Amino acid sequence: MTIPLVAVAHGSRDPRSAATVRALVAKVAEAAPDVDVRVSFLDLSTPRVPDVLHRLHGEGHREIVVVPLLLGSAYHARVDLPALVDEVTAGRPGLRVTISDVLGIDPTLEAVALDRLSETGVEISEPGLGLVLAAVGSSNAPANAAVTRIAERWQARHGLPVVPAFASATKPDMPGAIAKLRARGAHRIAVASWFLAPGLLPDRVARLAEEAEPGVLIAGPLGPDPRVAELVLRRYETAIEARHGRVKLLA
Repeated sequence: MTIPLVAVAHGSRDPRSAATVRALVAKVAEAAPDVDVRVSFLDLSTPRVPDVLHRLHGEGHREIVVVPLLLGSAYHARVDLPALVDEVTAGRPGLRVTISDVLGIDPTLEAVALDRLSETGVEISEPGLGLVLAAVGSSNAPANAAVTRIAERWQARHGLPVVPAFASATKPDMPGAIAKLRARGAHRIAVASWFLAPGLLPDRVARLAEEAEPGVLIAGPLGPDPRVAELVLRRYETAIEARHGRVKLLA
């Protein structure tokens, strides 16, 4: 019996978010037709993680791999998700649930984010361009620092000023990031997205960017890109390899 893959997203009151996650998980299933791929959410959307794990156990599965569809290793990845899994397995002694690494800071996702930016018509080599990298923000300093490192890497690679902006929990916020770019000589601003799906926080980022810089070009979220789906499968493969040795699902 193939080990099921349970993809876990945060969840949102915005229905666009869950729809995007479902589209992404559908691409994961399409890329690995021999794997039982399920979607689940930590909160606000359904089905919830415990419900999916209980259902799989009831179907006879005794081993499951959970892949967090999270871009940073912050509170949800380190505390919320393990607590939910422990809650389920405590009542199911024969059930083993492995949580893979988060999607995290991966070159694949950086490439997708830059492609979303180019779809707005932005030429990253344009003289005078300043780029904001917009992300959720966290109370976990290492998670924020990881986004800052992406901005620094893009700045070094592409030769333009790049500043992170966070939608919550930390600074700089969007107006602060745009002010930093203006102080560094940027006369045109664009916003790259470090969000997986549309929702309330990306909307807040876009609104603040428009208020601070009317006409600013704002990239869409990473979305259900096949490359993101392949990364989900790589996280799944790595988790299985850690338990059972080498497994290969992707060509």
